[in-house]
Amino acid sequence: MFDRLGKWHTGLVSVGPWPGEWPEDKRYDPELLAEGDSRNVVDRYRYWRREAIVADLDSRRHDFEVAIENWQHDFNIGTVVRNANAFLAQTVHIIGARRWNRRGAMVTDRYQHIQHHPDCDAFVEAMTAVKLPIIGIDNLPGSVPLESVTLPRRCVLVFGQEGPGLSEQARAIASDVCSIAQFGSTRSINAGVASGIAMHAWIRQHASLPLVSLSP
Repeated sequence: MFDRLGKWHTGLVSVGPWPGEWPEDKRYDPELLAEGDSRNVVDRYRYWRREAIVADLDSRRHDFEVAIENWQHDFNIGTVVRNANAFLAQTVHIIGARRWNRRGAMVTDRYQHIQHHPDCDAFVEAMTAVKLPIIGIDNLPGSVPLESVTLPRRCVLVFGQEGPGLSEQARAIASDVCSIAQFGSTRSINAGVASGIAMHAWIRQHASLPLVSLSP
């Protein structure tokens, strides 16, 4: 179970209470300093307030965004959110039902901007307002291999439901649809895995890779 600070209660603490005199930096959370920090965060953010972590992430976010359709409470959405946090996407857009299964996000939704759109029309209106190209990710007839294209620096990568993939509406609004090369017997990979592959493709093309770890 996670508490209000996003700490996973297993009886084990990743780092214990802060040893010695507490730092005066306002980014640090007094409760975490006193009790220890077992959140799923890199060492750089140990003992930091959630708001301070989000502010630091906001100063470094990448130019791409992601969207996932949610017509049947797809369990992959949590994984998409977790991947978006790992690859530092600007925003995750959820199209369809507002409720989604947060279990797979592993509390990363606390550090990720998430927007809800009731349908594809509302999503398109929002993306048009900020002039963001919509790139569908699905293995559809006529799709372009992701491995052979250069993704726009500013774009939103859209993923469909587990099983049916991108809806007809989502296919219609996408300026391009990219497929992920597969070599086995399965017809498709799930949206959570596909999202990680597609986001990393953007990272390989556009991101400045860190020379040092985020950990101190």
